[in-house]
Amino acid sequence: MTLQERDKKHLWHPLKQHQLNPESLGIVKAKGCILTDEQGNEYIDAIASWYTCMYGHCNDFIVDRVYSQMQQLDHVMFSDFTHEPAVKLSEELIKILPANQNRIYFNDNGSTAVESSIKMALQYYFNKGEKRSTFIAFENGFHGDTFGAMSVSGLSVYNGPFEDFLIEVKRIPTPNGSNHNTILDQLKTLTSKHKIAGFIYEPLLQGAAGMTIHDANGLNDILKFCKDNGILSIADEVMTGFGKTGKYFASDHIETKPDIMCLSKALTAGLLPMAITSCRENIYEGFLSNDITKGFFHCHTYSANPVACAAAIAGIELLTSNEIQDNIKRIQATHKSFEAKIKDHPKIKGTRHLGVVLALDLNTKMERYGHLRDKLLKFFMDRGVFLRPLGNTIYIQVPYIITEQQLEKVHKTIEDSLAIV
Repeated sequence: MTLQERDKKHLWHPLKQHQLNPESLGIVKAKGCILTDEQGNEYIDAIASWYTCMYGHCNDFIVDRVYSQMQQLDHVMFSDFTHEPAVKLSEELIKILPANQNRIYFNDNGSTAVESSIKMALQYYFNKGEKRSTFIAFENGFHGDTFGAMSVSGLSVYNGPFEDFLIEVKRIPTPNGSNHNTILDQLKTLTSKHKIAGFIYEPLLQGAAGMTIHDANGLNDILKFCKDNGILSIADEVMTGFGKTGKYFASDHIETKPDIMCLSKALTAGLLPMAITSCRENIYEGFLSNDITKGFFHCHTYSANPVACAAAIAGIELLTSNEIQDNIKRIQATHKSFEAKIKDHPKIKGTRHLGVVLALDLNTKMERYGHLRDKLLKFFMDRGVFLRPLGNTIYIQVPYIITEQQLEKVHKTIEDSLAIV
């Protein structure tokens, strides 16, 4: 029996309606930018497997580091112990995070990093004797699938059945260069009527919303308002972090820095699950007390797993190397040339790119999981390119080690796909 056949007996896949689409392709090998299925077919992983494997699959440098760590210390609980990989990772992260970040809290994945940030914000004010219960978030944002993360997300396709059980969130539009004053007026009204704990946002780039880009100056105005009004700002950099926007973090494009940051995905280069919630020192100090109940009683069994930490340390070494930084610049330049070539095509409604991310909106109706999306996915896979359209948006988020030949094939495949739209 094939993997596909065996899979259907017991497995339940995420983001999938099994009644309509019961098949799952069996992958047996991954190396560099190439995925290989059980029939020997190869596919360029043009979205780095949900934006994680940014240094390529099975990167030898990272694999060797992880192998060495597995022989020394596999796992130990992090409540009462510490270890070299966790300490070293904190030191290396602080070097590249925005200067106001000083404390590192470990989680398991992007959703739990967001969950921790929400609980931190709520308890920070609770410890001060203030009960704040409301958050502000962007329209169409996506922050994960646990309950707090769902609450601050704005895409009902994911959250519809659970909306009666979520925490209170007030939504504002993303800044577009012309609506800054309107958003600030809306914020003034919200803060006068609600006790706001925090503002959570995907900085500059909303992933699940179709890789939409918003205005940096407008976002900075929002963050300044939050800072001036005692509202904690939470940057969800689970998708945008670790070089994807052309800087180490999307927050580096913005003058006003967040109070809290959420990190995952490329943190461990796609090798192992781990996430981090970082914060300013004053937030950490808000949990220090002779009263034990004011501590942050939130824990994950695999917090700061030494093997995952080793992968993250190796990933940061690669990210900060001249080779990877030069590759990021090369990918940006190639994207820019392709965007200039394709943007006036009659089947293209609009284009945008930021760092290694390129997105194209098709002149069709938006259907997040519809016929066109399935048709395009099959077209791409038949030509050896793995791209996963978001409704009528085709996007690329390639590994930093992709060759120019591979990237040109991705671009050419997208261009050819317009004939079937």
